[in-house]
Amino acid sequence: MGFEHITFEKKDKVATITLNEPPSNWLTILMMKEINQVLLDVKKDPTVQLLVFDAAGGKAFCDGVDVADHTPDRVDEMIEVFHGMFRIMSSMDVTTVALVNGRSLGGGCELMAFCDIVIASEKAKIGQPEIAVGVFPPVAAAWFPKIIGLKKTMELLLTGKIISAKEAEAIGLVNVVLPAENFKEGVDKFLADFLNKSRPVAMWTRRAVMAGLNVDFIEALKVSEMIYMQGCMATDDAKEGISAFMEKRKAVFKDK
Repeated sequence: MGFEHITFEKKDKVATITLNEPPSNWLTILMMKEINQVLLDVKKDPTVQLLVFDAAGGKAFCDGVDVADHTPDRVDEMIEVFHGMFRIMSSMDVTTVALVNGRSLGGGCELMAFCDIVIASEKAKIGQPEIAVGVFPPVAAAWFPKIIGLKKTMELLLTGKIISAKEAEAIGLVNVVLPAENFKEGVDKFLADFLNKSRPVAMWTRRAVMAGLNVDFIEALKVSEMIYMQGCMATDDAKEGISAFMEKRKAVFKDK
């Protein structure tokens, strides 16, 4: 597939979408349409274990949704396409990763935060400054209370403050902060611990976690049990992992 605003690559079990409009990597309607096309492709591909969002340029992961697309004649389409990304991602079984080596603001911060894993460099700056221009971020308003709690959500969204990667890590918006120098090497080392695990077991694990987000514990446990027994335990890799443990050897997963 050829794209104008992103690049896309599949290698081994990793699919990578790179926002390719530096220096700001604004999420324009055209870029988001390309992203949605790729998301639908990845959703159908049973070989992908990690979907990585990266960015070109080195100054910004993404400065947000293009302000020009917020005008009255464009805002309906913008919201449909932008929120379409999150609707597709929420229906996917693949683990999603954001690599943030610079600014991650507005819609870029929402995209980053919706990923399962966020790897930031120590130079990253993160925030939702929408309130300063008289609007609010709908995705962050819906998602942040689930991942960082009510108090920090209110603080970030009502002040529009920009925080450091370390601050974002402390409140649970970022998984890990790596040195800016040799960032890519650090990312590869961090992600290796995900990729050496079974792809289908990772899929079932993620599905169980996501299924329980919006229900009470007893209902979440019921759903998790069903996914565990009917999904995870039916895989060849689950049988191999248990056998390998019992036989005191290293498991050889076949992603089945």
